[in-house]
Amino acid sequence: MERGERREVGDRVEEELPASGRAVSAGEEEMLRVLLTRRQIVAFGVFVLIVVGFLYFVLPKLAGVGTTVHNIEGGDKWWIAIGVVLELLSFGGYVVLFRSVFVVTETHPPSRIGWKESYEITMAGLVATRLFAAAGAGGVALTAWALRRSGMAPRLVACRMVAFIVLLYVIYAGSLLLDGIGLGIGLFPGGGSFAITIVPAIVAAILFAVAGAMALLPGDLERRLDRWASGSGRFTHSVARAVAAPALAASGVRTAIELIRGRDAGLLGAPAWWGFDIAVLWAMFHAFGSPPPFTVILMAYFIGTLGNLLPLPGGSGGVEGGMIGAFAAFGVGFNLSVLAVLSYRAISFWLPTFPGVVAYFQLRRTVARWREEQGGLQAGAARTGATAPASALQGS
Repeated sequence: MERGERREVGDRVEEELPASGRAVSAGEEEMLRVLLTRRQIVAFGVFVLIVVGFLYFVLPKLAGVGTTVHNIEGGDKWWIAIGVVLELLSFGGYVVLFRSVFVVTETHPPSRIGWKESYEITMAGLVATRLFAAAGAGGVALTAWALRRSGMAPRLVACRMVAFIVLLYVIYAGSLLLDGIGLGIGLFPGGGSFAITIVPAIVAAILFAVAGAMALLPGDLERRLDRWASGSGRFTHSVARAVAAPALAASGVRTAIELIRGRDAGLLGAPAWWGFDIAVLWAMFHAFGSPPPFTVILMAYFIGTLGNLLPLPGGSGGVEGGMIGAFAAFGVGFNLSVLAVLSYRAISFWLPTFPGVVAYFQLRRTVARWREEQGGLQAGAARTGATAPASALQGS
């Protein structure tokens, strides 16, 4: 297939990625098989204990909150149970979105990824996100590796991964934009200063502008630049790699737009992922007192999640501090904020981590099975090719 050519995937149209994009070698794919080592798991366990100890024992004493653990145990059990159910629905939305973006049932041969495999990949990606910093880069790498092992072409994986991220974070940016403007001009209850309402809205508007600019890039951008960068030498190779990045981003954004135009109901998994998770935080406020306006919870939630950008596993500590600080800036009671945020994080962060570890090892067995199946198919094709000449001679 030529570069810049478009092809149909089911009833969707998708652009191929730049041919100059670097192929993933077999060695790199094998490297991802040991993404979680015993040392990393032990180190993560120690880190978990340190963070939990600080958040639930040291921080409350420094802030004069009192015996926070005792107060958490005194929360309304029904609201806490509702929070757990809401979190399960949130992850269900994530799995549904994953299938809508990555699993195309009309392909031949059909995709190896069923509902079980979708669960394993998404939950294992969650664990990788928890263990490694850089805004979930570990989860992205593990997901891409599993998709490649399922038989999906590298270019298709890269394009769909960008589209998946776009579909998720368009909800994030849109919420910041609308809620920030609404709070800033007084349309929504809750107030808030310019710094925590209008500034986030401006950042969201910039993100939309960048995504829009990417979508407007010509489909044959890589081909045009590749001609200029053709040749040998370190400089031209560096240019070729740099060319692949904007073309990849543009292809992913356009794929996300095509998926939205297709009106696939599974794309509702994106707002479900964010909405149910935010609802967990809302339920925790109900468990310990009277919640602030939902628009305030929404803005504090999205500001706090920026803590995932910190060089900490899963943003642990940074997200909690960001949310508590944002609620304080909106005038929400500090004690109530600490109880609600820590309880929310216990449900949304810590609770799914342990089944995610199990899913990771299940995924490794699944990938091993895929490799065996692929090896069997290749061996059968080789035997067929070897016997074909003899059959032709017998028939002559």
